[in-house]
Amino acid sequence: MNPSSSVKVRCCVVGGGPAGMMLGYLLGRAGIDVVVLEKHADFFRDFRGDTVHPSTLQVMDELGLIDGFLKLPHQRLQKMDGLFGGTPVRIADLRRLHIKYPFIAFMPQWDFLNFLREEGRRFASLKVMMNTEAVDLFRRGDTIAGVRATTPDGAIDIEADLTIACDGRHSTVRERAGLEVEEIGAPMDVLWFRAGRKADETENLFARVEPGKMMITFDRGDYWQCAYVIAKGEHDAVKARGLQALLDDVVRMAPVLRSGIADVKSFDDVKLLTVAINRLKRWTRPGLLLIGDAAHAMSPVGGVGVNLAVQDAVATANLLADKLQRGCPTEDELDAVRRRREFPVRMTQRMQVVVQNNIISGALQGGARPLRVPLIVRLITALPWLQGIPARLIALGVRPEHVRSKAAPTS
Repeated sequence: MNPSSSVKVRCCVVGGGPAGMMLGYLLGRAGIDVVVLEKHADFFRDFRGDTVHPSTLQVMDELGLIDGFLKLPHQRLQKMDGLFGGTPVRIADLRRLHIKYPFIAFMPQWDFLNFLREEGRRFASLKVMMNTEAVDLFRRGDTIAGVRATTPDGAIDIEADLTIACDGRHSTVRERAGLEVEEIGAPMDVLWFRAGRKADETENLFARVEPGKMMITFDRGDYWQCAYVIAKGEHDAVKARGLQALLDDVVRMAPVLRSGIADVKSFDDVKLLTVAINRLKRWTRPGLLLIGDAAHAMSPVGGVGVNLAVQDAVATANLLADKLQRGCPTEDELDAVRRRREFPVRMTQRMQVVVQNNIISGALQGGARPLRVPLIVRLITALPWLQGIPARLIALGVRPEHVRSKAAPTS
């Protein structure tokens, strides 16, 4: 496939998700000639990651974007309450944190991404190319020199001093670069669907756990977003039981969904989200860096994936923006991003595995015996001052990043 055209930029960011759009914004703000490639025509898709945590809200504040951002439609969550085998539990209380934004904002990810794209239009050095899919890398010797992409008008070569892959857990760039992934594993998958919500329907429960079953519900204003957790590999068995059996289980666990569950008309309305936890052993090649889900896929435990991706983007701009003014950083300079971000990634994944192995796996195994609330959950519920610990880990993460990259002077 011969390209119909070519362009040259200082930095090519592959993928217009949270990591890619935030990084594009930060580099454009710094005056770096950067292009972001997004393979879809728009951002309007059913993402799993719609939680914007205080760490990301703080970044938006540091960029001077928070007022406009919080004008977008969203819901706020401060307390994480649940039912564990019928016993009320409180998992976290963000009100106990002494931070500027002690809440999680539930916002459609397409609104978040569109907001960054619109705000980024004021930077002449930033270009976002929609409907443009990176399909291969090209090299000069051992150095990655850019990407070949497809567009509705044909193929295009994008030469770049630095290519940064933010193209998700099924990264094409990662596969083309031959980077090795370390699989950590997860015992569950998630069935993701919506149920209608009436204006007078309110409920503060976040999680419900019963023997053999687990479900999370998010109040999204005019609908309930539902995550029904199943054991890994059980999707076919769930479908074999039939849609009505699934919906009956859902309504038994969450009676508040009874009136709106009719919105789920077939299994086409139920998306299977395959849960994976993995990370790269090496995040770089000469001329190439991977961040976000392309470098480390996270479990949905804690809902931290979007926010870790944003943190990666902030760290990348902090470490590389000045160096990009002069050309491509060396591979050792690129690897500074991994050295900065690997510890919080590893610690977060380790905590997710602990929750998976000690709470989720036991719940999904079911059995006739009553479900016992794990000791740690009982302690957190009984001693309210402990609720700030999981709240801090969820809200801010292990090593929150702050914007250090400079904004280019404006004329």
